[in-house]
Amino acid sequence: MMTTLYGSLEAGGTKFVCAVGDAQFNVVEKVQFPTTTPQETLAQTINFFKKYADRLVGIAIGSFGPIDIDLNSLTYGYITTTPKPHWANVDLVGTLAKQFDIPFYFTTDVNSSAFGETLVRKGVNSLVYYTIGTGIGAGAIQNGEFVGGVGHTEAGHTLVALHSEDQVNGFYGTCPFHKGCLEGLAAGPSLEARTGVRGELIGLNSNVWDIQAYYIAQAALQATLLYRPQVIVFGGGVMAQEHMVKRVHQQFTELLNGYLPVPDLNEYIVTPAVPENGSATLGNFALAKQVADKF
Repeated sequence: MMTTLYGSLEAGGTKFVCAVGDAQFNVVEKVQFPTTTPQETLAQTINFFKKYADRLVGIAIGSFGPIDIDLNSLTYGYITTTPKPHWANVDLVGTLAKQFDIPFYFTTDVNSSAFGETLVRKGVNSLVYYTIGTGIGAGAIQNGEFVGGVGHTEAGHTLVALHSEDQVNGFYGTCPFHKGCLEGLAAGPSLEARTGVRGELIGLNSNVWDIQAYYIAQAALQATLLYRPQVIVFGGGVMAQEHMVKRVHQQFTELLNGYLPVPDLNEYIVTPAVPENGSATLGNFALAKQVADKF
């Protein structure tokens, strides 16, 4: 009897990560490649999964957004109004479904990551996961279910209070849609926009990190007030530096100002528990199993 496999596609704006996993969600093979044109990138994706077509029973896709997750919508499965060139109104699920006669689960990349994080945190079924990278997104889980209604949440585009230095400099962020939103002010490109230097080349003593932490702490405050989660996880390249978490803890404490009881910040505002940015892959394996079991 051939081993059943589950597929994971983490469709990011910078790179696609494709993986297949076994019944215990162990990775059998995992590859990644740059996100170029839809035609080229999806062809690479299909070629990867074709190798396992006889054993795949479900694929879960966690995609950059905005995406249409309404099963009753004519554009279900599409990437919709993204500013990423060439990717607006791309039928992501439909393109893959033409090649594989198996069920698909479609959600945001941050929802996939959030789900993966709950799987490795004992007793945690209420969690918010933010990715702070080239963009910002968040997935929220309450009682094991994703938070969302007619669509997925877009926490990266909530408005935040401007840092005093940004006020003085008239800097309202890099977002093409909004002035003063979290993504425009705290995602990776904002660092270079302020300093003229790429984030990885900025010294630890630069005050730009405290400006960054101020906005990320506001995200943690919003998550605390809106969802009262057990854990808030910050992933993505910007938060991979240990000093950032400590800065966020400090800023969060000042912003919350004792208003609500929260757990020890070292256990409450944290970085991912799944190593090597594997939260989304693990979450997708579990979501693929969910749809396969219902098929």
